[in-house]
Amino acid sequence: METSKSWRVGLLFSTTGVTSIIEQSQLNGALLAIDEINAAGGVRGRPLEPVSYDPGSVVARYGQLAEQLIVEDKIGVIFGCYMSSARKEVLPVVERRNALFFYGTLYEGFEYSPNVIYGGACPNQNSVPLANYLMSTYGKRIFFIGSDYIYPRESNRVMRNVLRQGGGEVLGEEYISLDASEADFAPVVARIMQVQPDAIFSTVVGQGCINFYRAFLAAGGDGRVMPIASLTTNEAEIAAIGARAAVGHITAAPYFRSINSAANRLFLKSYAAKFGRISDVTSCCEAAYTQVHLFAAALEETGEMDTEALHEALLGRSFDAPQGQVKIDPDNNHTYLQSRIATVDQRGEFVIKNKVRRPVKPDPYLVSPAIHDWSLRTQKVVAAGE
Repeated sequence: METSKSWRVGLLFSTTGVTSIIEQSQLNGALLAIDEINAAGGVRGRPLEPVSYDPGSVVARYGQLAEQLIVEDKIGVIFGCYMSSARKEVLPVVERRNALFFYGTLYEGFEYSPNVIYGGACPNQNSVPLANYLMSTYGKRIFFIGSDYIYPRESNRVMRNVLRQGGGEVLGEEYISLDASEADFAPVVARIMQVQPDAIFSTVVGQGCINFYRAFLAAGGDGRVMPIASLTTNEAEIAAIGARAAVGHITAAPYFRSINSAANRLFLKSYAAKFGRISDVTSCCEAAYTQVHLFAAALEETGEMDTEALHEALLGRSFDAPQGQVKIDPDNNHTYLQSRIATVDQRGEFVIKNKVRRPVKPDPYLVSPAIHDWSLRTQKVVAAGE
């Protein structure tokens, strides 16, 4: 076997358009992992070579470019996507062509494909702990707002069921277009201020997320009194929102930049050395980074870019990620992940308040976890940053 030939992988993350603020960080995470793997000698002496395309946050382009990577570029392993609607475009392509797709974004669950490795949180790993935390800390009257596409609607359906199990009440549910301006949010914010929920559950993403938080502040909203709780709002968006509009608001995620561990400090140091900053490091960035390392370990074992062989080598495989140890569940292709809840402080930094004690087994179909599942109860974090 030639040792000079590279292993080519596809990267399908938008660097332009409404979701680019997140997908750029995912691309960076994947590229950092590729650099680290190549600096250590590559895989079996051969470097990983990324072939990257920008779908421009246009949903249909993800499927078209996935087809191009597989058919024209002869690449059978793809890392990519943020929105569920984009994943749904790629899914039939990789299944029809028998390629392997790594999806590193939290999502609504209720999906399985033998051609997908799911690296982001599913509802039992973030929605259930967050619902517990909100109802025990703030109250049971919650208002829902989301962007108008698959993930927010499905995520809200799951969260509504979880809240009701705990005696919670959904006071309202609104959806806003992905390209909504700050002014477009004003009527919804006015309704929120009128009904005065205990907390707001937001699945608004991309630039819309930034506009929503700013509109909430402009209407007199204060996260320290009535927090916006999210599964998607991350460090890159908080930096764009600004500390004044973000303070007090809450996010549930497996990873935060403020985690105080040797593995995370090394990750951030390496990221800063490559990109000159850490302000855009997010949980989705960390997931993309982790998935590339998991793939490389499986490729080291198999020595071939065969979908079935790689899939078999990935199942049950673990990695000491910046968030803590993760493992691909052989039952469902999803990933055991950490579960944390953090609040934005006055500097615009996430301070971890609660976490689940151990990695949470993924349950994408919510077969068993519910609001009363004690394994998903969060524990208070005493020391800042863990």
